[in-house]
Formats: sequence, structure tokens, C-alpha cells
Amino acid sequence: MSRTPRLLVVDDQEKNRRLMEAMLVSRGYEVLLASGGQQGLAMALEHQPDLILLDVLMPDLDGFSVCAQLRALEGMQAVPVVMVTSLDAKEDRVRGLDVGADDFITKPVVKEELWARVRSLLRVKVLYDEAQRQRAELAAWSFTLEQRVSEKVQEVERLSQLKRFFSPALASRLVAGAQGDILRSHRREITVLFADLRGFSAYAERVDAQALMDMLREFHTAMGELVFQHEGTLERFTGDGFMVFFNDPDPQADHSLRAVKLALAMRDRARPLQARWQFLGGPAGLGIGLSRGEATLGAIGFEGRLDYAAIGSVTNRAARLCTAAQPGEILACDHAAQTVAGAVQFGPTRWLDLRGLGAGQACHPVLDLQPA
Repeated sequence: MSRTPRLLVVDDQEKNRRLMEAMLVSRGYEVLLASGGQQGLAMALEHQPDLILLDVLMPDLDGFSVCAQLRALEGMQAVPVVMVTSLDAKEDRVRGLDVGADDFITKPVVKEELWARVRSLLRVKVLYDEAQRQRAELAAWSFTLEQRVSEKVQEVERLSQLKRFFSPALASRLVAGAQGDILRSHRREITVLFADLRGFSAYAERVDAQALMDMLREFHTAMGELVFQHEGTLERFTGDGFMVFFNDPDPQADHSLRAVKLALAMRDRARPLQARWQFLGGPAGLGIGLSRGEATLGAIGFEGRLDYAAIGSVTNRAARLCTAAQPGEILACDHAAQTVAGAVQFGPTRWLDLRGLGAGQACHPVLDLQPA
């Protein structure tokens, strides 16, 4: 107990009160005096003493009644009560214990005995107060922990949603940065990669359902790893195909070159898979289209089912280039090709009519990166 212990002496005889006060003050205690049971109750509530010395025989309210009422009051249940009495009958001690007394002192009071009993009971009170403090602290920690767990669950749910669109590293960064408006609609120039398997539809018609799903799972796993490694945003899988874009939501100054590098990595990863699939009569190979241009981006869908999408002619162009590509070929639009011209080797330009985008579109086959 860091402060001076406060003791309340309740006795209707002034000489007894003064004697007890002198004995206790000499030991450094703060002492309050009450001249009767009613006043003792009121002072106990007002001053919250650390220990109460309570006379038994008082005219207005005897010590047994005072003790019983104290024990019924909030905050008084653990305050040590010492009954001070000239009675020595066993039944009176039993009655005192029944109403909640902690100890007894017989009059005339011996100061050494008084000091010892007060010191002992105050030690118990200190331990009780410390236990209550720790209990309250534990309750506060528990509440804080529940809040933190709840916040963590929300963060995990949010991270899970973002991982549907973005690489794990980017999703974690977005959550840590509390960028809650990242899915808000906006305009930005992006590079779009569209890829699908040639001859997949015919293969799907004749193959066993489980074999088909196993093939797609293998394909999606291999391509998905590459998308995240190159920090692309995966918009969607469409059965045998998928769409990825760069430069959103994380700005990437080299987004067209990133798209080319991803396309080359996908082509290389698909070759051993393609050889096995063709042995089983599967798809002939992977076709890829690359397009650069401005798009509208943001979350589309409805509550419970949202996708992060890029909308505009740039996505249509990538899809048309993908359709025009031969198995194992990567076709880039003119804008994307010009942007990466110094870093990428291209084959001869082809002029294609792309449905909905006009005739005579310049398309550039991507061969490889320029030697370092």
C-alpha cells in the first residue's frame, strides 16, 4: 500500500476513541473517529477506510448490525473489520463471524496486540487490492485482445478479398496502408495481357470431366504464380484463359515491359505442359495478346460478389490480339510495341483486322528480350 493506511474507529465512548487514536497514530496510521454505529456507516461510505475497528455495544446501532450492513454495501465486502468488545462469550464471537467480522480485540485494548492485528489484516487487504487491480488489468487486456482479434479477423478478410485481385505482397501492403478506397473507380493508362489455350473447347467436349479440371488446375497454378511474381493484377480466369493488367493499383513506370516479360515467362512455362497435353490430345498451345491504353478501373458486381475490373477498348484489343495469335505466339499492339521497342525483339509486323477495332491494325509478334 503506497499511501498511509486509513483506519476508522467506531465507538460511542470518547475516551475509548481517543485511546485507540493515540495508539494508532503513533504507528503512522491515518485515523478517523465515529461516535456511533450510524455515523460509522456514513463515514465508511464517504472515506473508504482500509480497516475498521468497531465497538460491539453502542446505543444507536450495535457493532453486529453495523458489520452486517457494511458487508452488504458495494466496496465494503473486503474491508477488514475488527470487533472491539468487552464480551468474551463464544456465542458473541460466532455471531460476529457470521455477520462478516475478520478479527476480535478484547477490552481493555493492549497496544501491542492492536498493532499486530491491524498490521496483519492490512497485509491481507494489500494482497486483496493487488489481486483486484490485476483482475481489472486482466479484464482490460482481455477486452483489448478481443478488439485486436476482431480487427485482425477483419484485416484477414480484407486481405483475402484483395488477394483475389492483387499479388500477395501488394495485397498485404494495401491492407497495412489502410487504403480503403483502392477499389474506387478511376481512369489510368494500363497494359493488358490476355491469354488462352488454342483448341481447348474441342478438347473439353471429348475429355473426362476430372481430367479436364485437373489440367485446368495445373494450368492456372502455373500461370497464377507467374502473374504474382511479375506483380500483375489478375482480373479474372475465364476457363482456359485469363486477363492480367499492369500499372494499377500500384503505379509501374515500366508496365508494358513487365507485361512482355510475363508473356514470355508464360510461353516458356506452358511449353512442357503443352507437350504433355498434346500427347493426351489436349490443347495445341497458349496464345497471348498485349495492349496498352487508357481504361476505367474499379470494383464491379454486387454485394457478396465483386471483381476488380478494367473496362475499355484496351481490354478488347488485348482479347482480339490473343484470338489472332497462333499457338505459342505473343502479339503486341502498336502502342505497347513502341513503348518497349528498345528492350524487346519483335518479328515482322502483321496487319490484322480486329473485330470492333477497325481494319489494318499493326500487330507485332514478340520474340524475346534484347540481349543485355
